[in-house]
Amino acid sequence: MTHAPGRHVKVAIRSGTDVTFGADMPFVFVGGPCQIESRDHTLRIADFLVGAARTAGVPFVFKASYDKANRTSGTGQRGIGIDDGLRILADVRDRFGCPVLTDVHAVDQVAAVADAVDILQIPAFLSRQTDLLIAAGASGRVVNVKKGQFLAPWDMAAVAAKIASTGNNRIILCDRGASFGYNTLVSDMRALPIMARTGYPVMFDATHSVQAPGGHGDSSGGDRDFAPVLARAAVAAGVAAIFAEAHDDPANAPSDGAIMLPLDWIGPLLSTLVAIDAVVKA
Repeated sequence: MTHAPGRHVKVAIRSGTDVTFGADMPFVFVGGPCQIESRDHTLRIADFLVGAARTAGVPFVFKASYDKANRTSGTGQRGIGIDDGLRILADVRDRFGCPVLTDVHAVDQVAAVADAVDILQIPAFLSRQTDLLIAAGASGRVVNVKKGQFLAPWDMAAVAAKIASTGNNRIILCDRGASFGYNTLVSDMRALPIMARTGYPVMFDATHSVQAPGGHGDSSGGDRDFAPVLARAAVAAGVAAIFAEAHDDPANAPSDGAIMLPLDWIGPLLSTLVAIDAVVKA
């Protein structure tokens, strides 16, 4: 099953640098902390990542979540909340001139989030929620949909079709691994070209792909050491974007500490990915 959108998805913002996602374009780096912890912390991480992306010569989109609604335990820290979170994300865009991306979890969040950010992200666990997909599409914003861990890559054609039914073809499909037994994910690199057959750009989430969902009992675990390995493989497969969460102190982060990349990993990783991308897309 194929669709007929343009092969590129352009993110145009009011001020700053436009970013274009495409299989024949230089890969886009999407990164930031798992959740917004404070304004100062978010701006500090954004400043570092913007500089690292500029040094590496790659387009950059900042990502952080105002609410982590799918925590393993009800006692897990969820984030700063939608009102403060959206103000901080708007500050990032205005200060650094980069597009910003965040998750939406419910239909009634879409309008406010679409007014504040450039890309709406549908979390993996919600990738089949028809009303949410249609609301996100109707917003007119670029929509990045994470493939559910429970879905086959070819199932994403139907997911994209729900969004496209609104007339919005500004869609990105994102892989973050597939469930493999209990508390384990595995990345099938075949999923990337299979999803690309839809005609939409494909992103690979390198950090969530090494997560161990619920692996610590009341929280998720994982092994960040494998994230650069998978990122290199995904760029070699020709993806349009790499998603990787990053933090200045992962061990003390309120969520996803086991999988977020320390900031000093980012520069060397981007340099390696740029070299691979240049060969693959020559």
